[in-house]
Amino acid sequence: MTDRDRAPDEAGDDVGTDAARRLRHGIISLAVLVALVVGLLLGIPGLHGVEQAVARMSGGWIVAAVALEVLSCLGYVLAFLQVFDRAPLRFGARVALSELAFNAAVSLGGAGSVAVGAWLLVDRGASVSRVAERSTVLFLLTSAINVITFVLAGFGLLTGILPGPRNPLLTAVPAAVGSAVFVFFLLLPSWIDRAVARRLPHHLRLVLDTLAASIRDTKALVFRPDWRILGAVGYLWFDIAVLIACLAATRASPPFGAVVLAYQIAYLSNMLPVPGGIGVLDGSLVGMLALYGVGTTAAAAATVVYHAIALWIPAVWGTIAFIILRRTRRQPLKLRLTREERRAVRAAGRPGHGG
Repeated sequence: MTDRDRAPDEAGDDVGTDAARRLRHGIISLAVLVALVVGLLLGIPGLHGVEQAVARMSGGWIVAAVALEVLSCLGYVLAFLQVFDRAPLRFGARVALSELAFNAAVSLGGAGSVAVGAWLLVDRGASVSRVAERSTVLFLLTSAINVITFVLAGFGLLTGILPGPRNPLLTAVPAAVGSAVFVFFLLLPSWIDRAVARRLPHHLRLVLDTLAASIRDTKALVFRPDWRILGAVGYLWFDIAVLIACLAATRASPPFGAVVLAYQIAYLSNMLPVPGGIGVLDGSLVGMLALYGVGTTAAAAATVVYHAIALWIPAVWGTIAFIILRRTRRQPLKLRLTREERRAVRAAGRPGHGG
């Protein structure tokens, strides 16, 4: 084998080693930050009530919360397999879980998780452009479910369909913002088509064309009947259910719609470059739950336990998946047939087809 033949493998090894190092450091940082949060609960007198509330939480609800987080992870796996529909089931599931681990443990995990998932796919022979386009579709698909949920919860509270506060600032404004974002992305492909028709630099036209194609593919996934859309829905809704279970464990029972909106708004803070959003997301979530009527002690206790579950289940499970993928790097993959290819195969096997 020549140096030229070895170069791609060596480059792949370097990327994998760097990714493993970042994941290891991220998990260590996560453990340190969690220890600091626990130290605050134990060491600051004003927070002793939160510590006691956590200690009194119902064990049954905590077990339910853990099971719900596992289901949320499986929802993401199904969403991944819907978008990357040619990936073998076991391999695709491990890539999806690896992305969840990086999303949970690594600073700027959203971008890092996409990059790691792309490397795992390209390293096994996938086209770079295809992986980039489908990764965008996956991001847009999960984001679309978030926005739709945001809008429905806001309008549900505003109109009284869902019990809870009807303050326009807490209901109409979030619903209006979510609706505007959703409509913007629905109209964006046609705007891009008009922009691309003008004289633009080649690289900019290529980026805009790819974005427009990704948005159209996402619209098809959202609006076309396919049971696998339940994966993207479950990824979000089971995670919200984890928070609801943790609130129930503290014997708090805030209105369902209020919890959904508080969750959605608080997660906007997760864009800050903090491993796992420790501290940032917790403060935002406690503040939003309190704003929607949850007692601060119950909100803080539920948030601490929720965040621990939402971080450590995907981080540990995904890390195991990532280790397995690295150890099986050179094993060949057999791509699955697309639905169209399966239909063609079935049609070719019917009487009257073939020679």
